[in-house]
Amino acid sequence: MQGSWRRSIFALVLAFAGAGALGQSTPAPDDPAGGKPAAGAPAGFVVPADPKPGDTEAERIKSQPGNNAPVWRAVRNSGNEPGVTTLPDNEGATLIQRFVQYPGSAFVTAGQAWRETRNLWIVPYGGSLLLIVVVALALYYVGRGPLGHSSNTGARRIERFTALERAAHWVNAAAFVLLALSGIVIAWGKFFLLPVLGAALFGWLTIALKTLHNFVGPLFVVSLVIVFVTFVKDNFPHAGDGAWLKKAGGLFGGQEPPSHRFNAGEKLVFWVGVFVLGALVAVSGLVLDQLIPAVAPVRGNMQIANMVHAAAAVLMMCLFLGHIYLGTIGTKGAYRAMRGGYVDEEWAREHHALWADDVRAGKIPAQRSSSAPPAGLNTAKEGA
Repeated sequence: MQGSWRRSIFALVLAFAGAGALGQSTPAPDDPAGGKPAAGAPAGFVVPADPKPGDTEAERIKSQPGNNAPVWRAVRNSGNEPGVTTLPDNEGATLIQRFVQYPGSAFVTAGQAWRETRNLWIVPYGGSLLLIVVVALALYYVGRGPLGHSSNTGARRIERFTALERAAHWVNAAAFVLLALSGIVIAWGKFFLLPVLGAALFGWLTIALKTLHNFVGPLFVVSLVIVFVTFVKDNFPHAGDGAWLKKAGGLFGGQEPPSHRFNAGEKLVFWVGVFVLGALVAVSGLVLDQLIPAVAPVRGNMQIANMVHAAAAVLMMCLFLGHIYLGTIGTKGAYRAMRGGYVDEEWAREHHALWADDVRAGKIPAQRSSSAPPAGLNTAKEGA
């Protein structure tokens, strides 16, 4: 265990030291020491030039600092066979992954294929998608304002969320926010924070946030499972969900269609965001944290897990941004429901009419827990 922690810390230091070099999207086209492209390698993959005849190792180090051509030539000519190492590491003797055919390009190393996928696809397109969602929500709020009429302050109350449900939701929400913010800085911070903070401070910030990300991740997984078990019974499809989806919940005009305790939009967030994307983010994150013994922590597994984790996390953040918006400033009185657990009858009839009808008919109790409603308020009576 101690050796694993030492290797992790050493890897973080190496990653910090090489962050500038790894941030480049394309290898340098030329080598100042007179290198030339490697046969079968992708465009821009350069092998440093041979030392001049008669140069000793010491002279070559002085005349061509950083030109460790003999070492890398030996690696390249070895057929990518592992060397010899005394490190307790599965792949410590393999300096360069084997060459593979990357779609649409020449032969590249497997590590380079992963790097291009991350830097040329996931980072730019994922970041653009997040920005589009944020701008779209801002424009919608400016143009439409918050939905609904009831401010959820009436005296006749219905208990919408118990204390246990609220606790599960808020723990999961807090973990999600920490993971989202730290993930955004890790993936895109060099574009908007690095120029402001400088390399040294930004480096320490990313290391701290990566450590936070690794420790909060398992908490998010556990809380996500609790959220799923807690709310799954009320998220199965109902007959009225199709009509709600057809009218987009009244988001673009018209009255909000009636729904049960959770409308079709909330159910989509639950099944797509919590269940599908949540499972992908959770499993891939546990693989990256090396907390699934059945998956060996080798480069190939880590690269696949990293791509799945990043792509699923971006989609999850986009989906949950809409959920957060509608649950706070986007819908009048919605935040009070999750904060205090109670809603008034007017709010319930406006946003969840079928659920309110079941409460009035006595099919669902107006108070589901033993805790009393807020002071000065009365619980709505079934059948009243």
